[in-house]
Amino acid sequence: MTRRGKGEGSIKKRTDGRWEARLELGWRDGKRQRKYICANTRQEVQRRLSKARRQLEEQGILGDERQTVEAFLGRWLTHMESRVRPRTYADYEGVVNNHLIPALGKTRLVKLTVSNVQEMLDQKAGKFSPRTVAKIRGVLRQALNDAITWGNLPRNPAVAAEPPRQQKYRINPFTKEEAGKFLEAVRGERLEALYTTVLALGLRRGEALGLKWEDIDLEKGSLTVNRALQRQKGKGLVFVEPKSESSRRTVALPGFAVESLKEHRNRQLEERLKAGSEWEDYDLAFPSERGTPLAPDNLHRSFHRILERAKLRKVRFHDLRHAAATFLLAQGLPPRVIMETLGHSQISLTMNTYAHVSAELQRGAADAMDDLLGGK
Repeated sequence: MTRRGKGEGSIKKRTDGRWEARLELGWRDGKRQRKYICANTRQEVQRRLSKARRQLEEQGILGDERQTVEAFLGRWLTHMESRVRPRTYADYEGVVNNHLIPALGKTRLVKLTVSNVQEMLDQKAGKFSPRTVAKIRGVLRQALNDAITWGNLPRNPAVAAEPPRQQKYRINPFTKEEAGKFLEAVRGERLEALYTTVLALGLRRGEALGLKWEDIDLEKGSLTVNRALQRQKGKGLVFVEPKSESSRRTVALPGFAVESLKEHRNRQLEERLKAGSEWEDYDLAFPSERGTPLAPDNLHRSFHRILERAKLRKVRFHDLRHAAATFLLAQGLPPRVIMETLGHSQISLTMNTYAHVSAELQRGAADAMDDLLGGK
């Protein structure tokens, strides 16, 4: 029996009087793939068959012409729900439901063009920040990449569409003097050890709030990031996996952070005794006054109150992480060591984020070489 090749087709009249065309789509996983096209007349079914052949020749696939962008994105969200972190999924869901479906949902997926996507991005640019528009494009681009993988699209129209130009955020963390003043200001605070540890190691907020005493070895002077605390819609505060595999890390604690944590543990034992039966034991290093996970909003209020009291300029809590990275780079430590300390997935992320510090170090290296060889 001769196999029909991809793109070949045949037409026949069915027993119900209608005409049927059968288009061969090749073989996949040992199974023959076909598309059936029906019409009331031979001329109409021939026209539809010819159109399908042209699409197959030009695009390499034959997508479901009836599937809308909305239907596809619904399938895509279902697919992604178990594959990404809950907060990431919530971001995808928000972008899809609030932006992509209202703008592009009724368009048939196979008919989606670069012009459609560009028009949508241009409209969003008039209402939202460049960062938000870039995020909308990023989610659509990822979804359509999966559409290509699934055989629903031949190419990704979101790739060629251009988001508005973003101004790169320049970090402006504490200077060495400001960091010293901040540490003085937190002395005696209930969360003194949290601020000290974050500033020493550059922990993310969720990582610090997710720390348990079992993660901290005060004898060896080390700390392991095993989880993070997040607030999730409809679920409240939950513990989740670290941001990435590289975020799960063990780092050495400087001596001043070890001492701060020892004092903090002793104060926490007293706090626990005072709370009595009201204490809920989660083994957290930085819990609420009842032992439960500490709400990020409460941490932020504490942080900004300290800044105001110390008459320090207003910075974000995340800038403590940036300050730690800046200080580590300024000490001339290898970038890979700093990358691993911060839990970055790529060394380029570390160096691009702190390029201004790297430039200052390069200037210092040039001056040192001038001192060494310039006189000769």
